[in-house]
Amino acid sequence: MKKKRIHILAVFLFTALLSVASADEIELNYRLKWLFNTSVAGDIYADAKGYFSEAGLKVHVREGSPEKNAINELELGHADFGVASADQVIRALDKGAKIRVLAQLFQVNPMQWIYRADQPRIKTLDDLRGRNIGITFGGNDETVMNTLFAKAGITSKDVKITGVRFDFTPFFKREVDVWPVYFNSQGVILKDRLEKEGERVYFFNPADFGVNFVANSVISSEKVWKNRPEVVKKFMDALLKGWEAAMDPANEADVLMEVKKQDKESNDELRRLQLIATRELIKPSAGVKIGTMDVEAWKQTEAIMLNEKQIKKPVHVESVLKQ
Repeated sequence: MKKKRIHILAVFLFTALLSVASADEIELNYRLKWLFNTSVAGDIYADAKGYFSEAGLKVHVREGSPEKNAINELELGHADFGVASADQVIRALDKGAKIRVLAQLFQVNPMQWIYRADQPRIKTLDDLRGRNIGITFGGNDETVMNTLFAKAGITSKDVKITGVRFDFTPFFKREVDVWPVYFNSQGVILKDRLEKEGERVYFFNPADFGVNFVANSVISSEKVWKNRPEVVKKFMDALLKGWEAAMDPANEADVLMEVKKQDKESNDELRRLQLIATRELIKPSAGVKIGTMDVEAWKQTEAIMLNEKQIKKPVHVESVLKQ
Protein backbone atom coordinates (compact mmCIF):
# COMPACT_ATOMS: atom_id res chain seq x y z
CA MET A 1 0.00 0.00 0.00
CA LYS A 2 2.85 2.33 0.84
CA LYS A 3 4.49 1.73 -2.56
CA LYS A 4 1.14 2.30 -4.27
CA ARG A 5 0.65 5.63 -2.45
CA ILE A 6 4.16 6.73 -3.44
CA HIS A 7 3.45 5.80 -7.07
CA ILE A 8 0.16 7.77 -7.06
CA LEU A 9 1.89 10.76 -5.47
CA ALA A 10 4.67 10.65 -8.10
CA VAL A 11 2.11 10.57 -10.92
CA PHE A 12 0.22 13.46 -9.32
CA LEU A 13 3.39 15.56 -8.99
CA PHE A 14 4.43 14.82 -12.58
CA THR A 15 0.98 15.83 -13.86
CA ALA A 16 1.11 19.00 -11.76
CA LEU A 17 4.52 19.90 -13.17
CA LEU A 18 3.24 19.41 -16.72
CA SER A 19 0.28 21.65 -15.95
CA VAL A 20 2.57 24.37 -14.61
CA ALA A 21 4.80 24.11 -17.70
CA SER A 22 1.77 24.30 -19.93
CA ALA A 23 0.40 27.25 -17.99
CA ASP A 24 3.71 29.07 -18.44
CA GLU A 25 3.38 28.89 -22.23
CA ILE A 26 2.12 32.04 -23.89
CA GLU A 27 -0.98 31.28 -25.97
CA LEU A 28 -1.17 32.95 -29.37
CA ASN A 29 -3.45 32.79 -32.39
CA TYR A 30 -1.88 32.84 -35.86
CA ARG A 31 -4.32 33.26 -38.77
CA LEU A 32 -3.11 32.14 -42.19
CA LYS A 33 -4.26 33.71 -45.47
CA TRP A 34 -5.65 30.51 -46.92
CA LEU A 35 -6.07 26.76 -46.32
CA PHE A 36 -3.41 24.32 -45.18
CA ASN A 37 -1.34 23.21 -48.17
CA THR A 38 2.26 23.07 -49.31
CA SER A 39 2.46 26.85 -49.74
CA VAL A 40 2.31 27.21 -45.93
CA ALA A 41 4.79 24.39 -45.26
CA GLY A 42 6.92 26.57 -42.99
CA ASP A 43 3.97 27.53 -40.80
CA ILE A 44 2.94 23.88 -40.46
CA TYR A 45 6.52 22.74 -39.80
CA ALA A 46 7.25 25.36 -37.12
CA ASP A 47 4.27 24.06 -35.16
CA ALA A 48 4.72 20.34 -35.86
CA LYS A 49 8.43 20.24 -34.97
CA GLY A 50 7.97 22.11 -31.69
CA TYR A 51 9.78 25.34 -32.54
CA PHE A 52 6.99 27.39 -30.98
CA SER A 53 6.96 25.21 -27.86
CA GLU A 54 10.73 25.55 -27.49
CA ALA A 55 10.21 29.31 -27.40
CA GLY A 56 7.62 28.99 -24.62
CA LEU A 57 4.70 29.59 -26.97
CA LYS A 58 1.50 27.69 -27.58
CA VAL A 59 0.50 28.84 -31.06
CA HIS A 60 -2.84 27.97 -32.59
CA VAL A 61 -2.13 27.97 -36.34
CA ARG A 62 -5.51 28.43 -38.04
CA GLU A 63 -6.50 28.26 -41.69
CA GLY A 64 -7.64 31.44 -43.42
CA SER A 65 -10.53 32.12 -45.78
CA PRO A 66 -12.43 35.11 -47.20
CA GLU A 67 -14.51 35.05 -44.02
CA LYS A 68 -11.49 34.62 -41.74
CA ASN A 69 -9.32 37.54 -42.86
CA ALA A 70 -6.11 37.97 -40.87
CA ILE A 71 -6.29 41.77 -40.83
CA ASN A 72 -9.86 41.77 -39.52
CA GLU A 73 -8.92 39.16 -36.92
CA LEU A 74 -6.02 41.33 -35.72
CA GLU A 75 -8.21 44.41 -35.45
CA LEU A 76 -10.87 42.48 -33.52
CA GLY A 77 -8.25 41.00 -31.20
CA HIS A 78 -9.04 37.44 -32.32
CA ALA A 79 -5.51 36.89 -33.64
CA ASP A 80 -2.06 38.02 -32.50
CA PHE A 81 -0.30 37.37 -35.80
CA GLY A 82 -1.45 36.64 -39.32
CA VAL A 83 -0.56 36.36 -42.99
CA ALA A 84 -1.71 38.86 -45.61
CA SER A 85 -0.66 39.89 -49.09
CA ALA A 86 0.78 43.35 -49.68
CA ASP A 87 -2.38 44.61 -51.41
CA GLN A 88 -4.45 43.61 -48.34
CA VAL A 89 -2.02 45.46 -46.08
CA ILE A 90 -2.02 48.58 -48.25
CA ARG A 91 -5.83 48.66 -48.56
CA ALA A 92 -6.10 48.30 -44.78
CA LEU A 93 -3.64 51.16 -44.20
CA ASP A 94 -5.66 53.30 -46.60
CA LYS A 95 -8.67 52.70 -44.35
CA GLY A 96 -6.74 53.61 -41.20
CA ALA A 97 -5.80 50.17 -39.88
CA LYS A 98 -2.95 50.00 -37.35
CA ILE A 99 -0.87 47.05 -38.50
CA ARG A 100 2.80 46.17 -38.83
CA VAL A 101 4.59 43.90 -41.32
CA LEU A 102 7.17 41.65 -39.67
CA ALA A 103 8.49 39.48 -42.50
CA GLN A 104 8.00 38.95 -46.23
CA LEU A 105 7.58 35.24 -46.87
CA PHE A 106 7.43 35.15 -50.67
CA GLN A 107 10.45 36.76 -52.28
CA VAL A 108 8.90 36.03 -55.69
CA ASN A 109 5.16 36.51 -56.18
CA PRO A 110 3.52 33.16 -57.04
CA MET A 111 0.95 34.96 -59.22
CA GLN A 112 2.10 34.33 -62.78
CA TRP A 113 0.71 33.20 -66.16
CA ILE A 114 1.13 29.83 -67.86
CA TYR A 115 1.22 29.22 -71.62
CA ARG A 116 2.16 26.37 -73.95
CA ALA A 117 5.68 26.01 -75.28
CA ASP A 118 4.41 25.56 -78.85
CA GLN A 119 3.47 29.26 -78.79
CA PRO A 120 6.04 32.05 -79.34
CA ARG A 121 8.08 32.68 -76.20
CA ILE A 122 7.24 35.86 -74.29
CA LYS A 123 10.69 37.43 -74.13
CA THR A 124 9.58 41.08 -74.09
CA LEU A 125 6.32 42.76 -73.15
CA ASP A 126 5.68 43.45 -76.82
CA ASP A 127 5.32 39.68 -77.22
CA LEU A 128 1.98 39.97 -75.37
CA ARG A 129 0.48 41.69 -78.39
CA GLY A 130 -2.02 39.55 -80.27
CA ARG A 131 -2.38 37.07 -77.40
CA ASN A 132 -5.63 35.98 -75.77
CA ILE A 133 -4.85 36.68 -72.10
CA GLY A 134 -6.86 35.39 -69.15
CA ILE A 135 -7.65 37.87 -66.39
CA THR A 136 -9.52 37.45 -63.11
CA PHE A 137 -11.53 40.66 -63.17
CA GLY A 138 -11.14 42.43 -59.84
CA GLY A 139 -8.15 40.27 -58.91
CA ASN A 140 -4.50 41.14 -58.40
CA ASP A 141 -3.64 39.65 -61.77
CA GLU A 142 -5.79 42.31 -63.47
CA THR A 143 -3.93 45.05 -61.59
CA VAL A 144 -0.53 43.61 -62.49
CA MET A 145 -1.40 42.99 -66.14
CA ASN A 146 -2.75 46.53 -66.53
CA THR A 147 0.57 47.80 -65.16
CA LEU A 148 2.48 45.67 -67.67
CA PHE A 149 0.29 46.96 -70.51
CA ALA A 150 0.90 50.56 -69.46
CA LYS A 151 4.63 49.94 -69.25
CA ALA A 152 4.68 48.53 -72.79
CA GLY A 153 2.20 50.99 -74.28
CA ILE A 154 -0.21 48.13 -75.05
CA THR A 155 -3.88 49.06 -75.45
CA SER A 156 -7.06 46.97 -75.44
CA LYS A 157 -6.85 46.89 -79.26
CA ASP A 158 -3.52 45.08 -79.12
CA VAL A 159 -4.69 42.06 -77.09
CA LYS A 160 -7.78 40.01 -76.39
CA ILE A 161 -8.78 39.85 -72.72
CA THR A 162 -10.90 36.97 -71.45
CA GLY A 163 -12.37 36.87 -67.95
CA VAL A 164 -11.52 33.62 -66.18
CA ARG A 165 -12.62 31.72 -63.10
CA PHE A 166 -11.49 28.48 -61.45
CA ASP A 167 -12.52 26.31 -64.41
CA PHE A 168 -9.41 25.57 -66.51
CA THR A 169 -11.42 24.20 -69.47
CA PRO A 170 -10.89 27.28 -71.72
CA PHE A 171 -7.13 26.88 -71.29
CA PHE A 172 -7.19 23.14 -72.00
CA LYS A 173 -9.31 23.80 -75.11
CA ARG A 174 -6.84 26.52 -76.23
CA GLU A 175 -9.58 29.15 -76.11
CA VAL A 176 -7.27 31.26 -73.91
CA ASP A 177 -3.52 31.37 -74.64
CA VAL A 178 -2.06 32.82 -71.46
CA TRP A 179 -3.74 31.75 -68.20
CA PRO A 180 -3.29 33.27 -64.68
CA VAL A 181 -2.12 30.82 -62.01
CA TYR A 182 -0.39 30.64 -58.68
CA PHE A 183 2.93 29.16 -59.76
CA ASN A 184 3.29 26.79 -56.80
CA SER A 185 -0.30 25.48 -56.78
CA GLN A 186 -2.43 25.68 -59.95
CA GLY A 187 0.75 26.15 -61.99
CA VAL A 188 2.09 22.81 -60.76
CA ILE A 189 -1.24 21.07 -61.44
CA LEU A 190 -1.57 22.39 -64.99
CA LYS A 191 2.09 21.79 -65.84
CA ASP A 192 1.89 18.22 -64.57
CA ARG A 193 -1.30 17.46 -66.49
CA LEU A 194 -0.11 18.94 -69.78
CA GLU A 195 3.29 17.25 -69.58
CA LYS A 196 1.55 13.91 -69.12
CA GLU A 197 -0.24 14.69 -72.39
CA GLY A 198 3.05 15.47 -74.10
CA GLU A 199 2.82 19.29 -73.93
CA ARG A 200 5.49 21.54 -72.43
CA VAL A 201 4.72 24.90 -70.82
CA TYR A 202 6.35 28.22 -69.97
CA PHE A 203 5.55 30.66 -67.18
CA PHE A 204 5.28 34.42 -67.63
CA ASN A 205 6.54 36.11 -64.46
CA PRO A 206 5.84 39.88 -64.16
CA ALA A 207 8.93 40.29 -61.95
CA ASP A 208 11.09 39.40 -64.94
CA PHE A 209 9.74 42.55 -66.60
CA GLY A 210 10.22 44.91 -63.68
CA VAL A 211 6.83 44.62 -61.97
CA ASN A 212 7.29 43.40 -58.40
CA PHE A 213 3.97 43.03 -56.62
CA VAL A 214 4.59 41.69 -53.10
CA ALA A 215 2.70 38.59 -51.97
CA ASN A 216 2.23 36.97 -48.54
CA SER A 217 3.85 38.46 -45.46
CA VAL A 218 3.60 38.03 -41.69
CA ILE A 219 1.71 40.81 -39.92
CA SER A 220 0.65 41.87 -36.46
CA SER A 221 -1.28 44.72 -34.93
CA GLU A 222 0.49 47.90 -33.87
CA LYS A 223 -0.68 47.16 -30.32
CA VAL A 224 1.00 43.74 -30.16
CA TRP A 225 4.15 45.03 -31.86
CA LYS A 226 4.52 47.94 -29.43
CA ASN A 227 3.38 46.31 -26.19
CA ARG A 228 4.73 42.76 -26.51
CA PRO A 229 8.15 43.05 -28.21
CA GLU A 230 9.56 39.95 -26.48
CA VAL A 231 6.61 37.86 -27.64
CA VAL A 232 6.97 39.22 -31.16
CA LYS A 233 10.66 38.27 -31.20
CA LYS A 234 10.03 34.77 -29.85
CA PHE A 235 7.23 34.14 -32.33
CA MET A 236 9.15 35.43 -35.34
CA ASP A 237 12.36 33.59 -34.42
CA ALA A 238 10.45 30.31 -34.10
CA LEU A 239 8.39 30.88 -37.24
CA LEU A 240 11.34 31.76 -39.46
CA LYS A 241 13.31 28.85 -38.01
CA GLY A 242 10.42 26.63 -39.12
CA TRP A 243 10.43 28.14 -42.60
CA GLU A 244 14.20 27.77 -42.98
CA ALA A 245 13.97 24.11 -41.97
CA ALA A 246 10.94 23.48 -44.19
CA MET A 247 12.68 24.92 -47.25
CA ASP A 248 15.84 22.86 -46.69
CA PRO A 249 15.84 20.06 -49.32
CA ALA A 250 17.41 17.76 -46.71
CA ASN A 251 14.13 17.86 -44.74
CA GLU A 252 11.86 17.31 -47.75
CA ALA A 253 10.47 13.89 -46.76
CA ASP A 254 9.73 15.02 -43.20
CA VAL A 255 8.13 18.27 -44.37
CA LEU A 256 5.90 16.45 -46.84
CA MET A 257 4.79 14.05 -44.11
CA GLU A 258 3.73 16.97 -41.87
CA VAL A 259 1.96 18.77 -44.72
CA LYS A 260 0.12 15.57 -45.63
CA LYS A 261 -1.36 15.42 -42.13
CA GLN A 262 -3.03 18.78 -42.79
CA ASP A 263 -3.70 18.61 -46.53
CA LYS A 264 -5.77 15.54 -47.44
CA GLU A 265 -6.78 16.74 -50.90
CA SER A 266 -3.53 16.52 -52.92
CA ASN A 267 -1.63 13.35 -53.79
CA ASP A 268 1.94 12.69 -52.65
CA GLU A 269 3.63 13.49 -55.96
CA LEU A 270 1.68 16.72 -56.39
CA ARG A 271 2.63 17.86 -52.88
CA ARG A 272 6.29 17.10 -53.66
CA LEU A 273 6.20 19.18 -56.85
CA GLN A 274 4.39 22.00 -55.05
CA LEU A 275 7.02 22.03 -52.30
CA ILE A 276 9.80 22.34 -54.89
CA ALA A 277 7.93 25.22 -56.56
CA THR A 278 7.28 26.92 -53.21
CA ARG A 279 10.98 26.67 -52.36
CA GLU A 280 11.81 28.65 -55.52
CA LEU A 281 9.51 31.46 -54.39
CA ILE A 282 10.38 31.59 -50.68
CA LYS A 283 14.14 31.06 -51.01
CA PRO A 284 15.10 31.70 -54.64
CA SER A 285 18.80 31.37 -53.82
CA ALA A 286 20.88 30.02 -50.95
CA GLY A 287 21.98 33.50 -49.92
CA VAL A 288 18.46 34.79 -49.39
CA LYS A 289 17.40 34.96 -45.77
CA ILE A 290 13.77 33.92 -45.41
CA GLY A 291 11.60 36.82 -44.27
CA THR A 292 13.72 39.52 -45.93
CA MET A 293 11.62 42.50 -46.97
CA ASP A 294 12.04 44.01 -50.40
CA VAL A 295 11.25 47.61 -49.49
CA GLU A 296 11.38 48.86 -53.09
CA ALA A 297 8.93 46.14 -54.15
CA TRP A 298 6.55 47.23 -51.37
CA LYS A 299 6.77 50.83 -52.53
CA GLN A 300 6.19 49.74 -56.12
CA THR A 301 3.13 47.72 -55.06
CA GLU A 302 1.71 50.81 -53.38
CA ALA A 303 2.45 52.95 -56.45
CA ILE A 304 0.69 50.43 -58.71
CA MET A 305 -2.38 50.37 -56.49
CA LEU A 306 -2.45 54.16 -56.29
CA ASN A 307 -2.18 54.43 -60.07
CA GLU A 308 -4.98 51.87 -60.46
CA LYS A 309 -7.08 53.90 -57.98
CA GLN A 310 -7.32 50.98 -55.58
CA ILE A 311 -6.36 53.31 -52.75
CA LYS A 312 -7.33 56.96 -52.31
CA LYS A 313 -4.02 58.35 -51.11
CA PRO A 314 -0.39 57.37 -50.46
CA VAL A 315 -0.03 55.26 -47.30
CA HIS A 316 3.80 55.21 -47.16
CA VAL A 317 3.85 51.46 -46.62
CA GLU A 318 7.59 51.46 -45.94
CA SER A 319 6.84 53.03 -42.54
CA VAL A 320 5.09 49.85 -41.30
CA LEU A 321 7.77 47.39 -42.41
CA LYS A 322 9.37 46.22 -39.16
CA GLN A 323 11.88 43.48 -40.03
